[in-house]
Amino acid sequence: MQPTIRALSSATLPDFLKFFDTDAFADNPKWAFCYCQFLYVDHNLVDWKSRALADNRAAACDRVRADRMRGYLAYGGEQVVAWCNAAPRPMMDSFADEPDPDADAIGMIGCFVVAKPFRRRGLARALLRAACNGFAAQGLAYAQAIAQRNAVSEAENHFGPLAMYLAEGFSVHREDDDGTLVLRKSLATQ
Repeated sequence: MQPTIRALSSATLPDFLKFFDTDAFADNPKWAFCYCQFLYVDHNLVDWKSRALADNRAAACDRVRADRMRGYLAYGGEQVVAWCNAAPRPMMDSFADEPDPDADAIGMIGCFVVAKPFRRRGLARALLRAACNGFAAQGLAYAQAIAQRNAVSEAENHFGPLAMYLAEGFSVHREDDDGTLVLRKSLATQ
């Protein structure tokens, strides 16, 4: 499938909302309330478990309109079939307690959501490439992502599969004790 990739903006917000309202989590309904807000809140200040779908949907609308949430949508025709949450790291408040001397130079890949009928068609890879190109155009030096070394299910790979990142030029920057990998790619050659 050759998707059309568009950046999240006020103009594409209705498409984002329709995707999250319907197809995004059809096979994983317990995550449907997120609207990709998890990484945009400081979990030391916000009780994530008490957040409701309406709270997160409204927050996504507010953040997009204020250019405080970014990412890319993959379209199959006029329909959104996949999403990649990708923004400069300082926008993602969940990393507030993880200082990094390069934080202002990092574009963070948050997660991928691909509608079940469209998985395994290269959509995540197309979105990853669009995100890296977008970060480079913004003058960021690195793309950073998280992956699970031992992920076996599609849900466990929601941050993106390790093999995809390695094939796209990312390398392991750090590994946590639980098998979580922080991956990084220099954008100097983008």
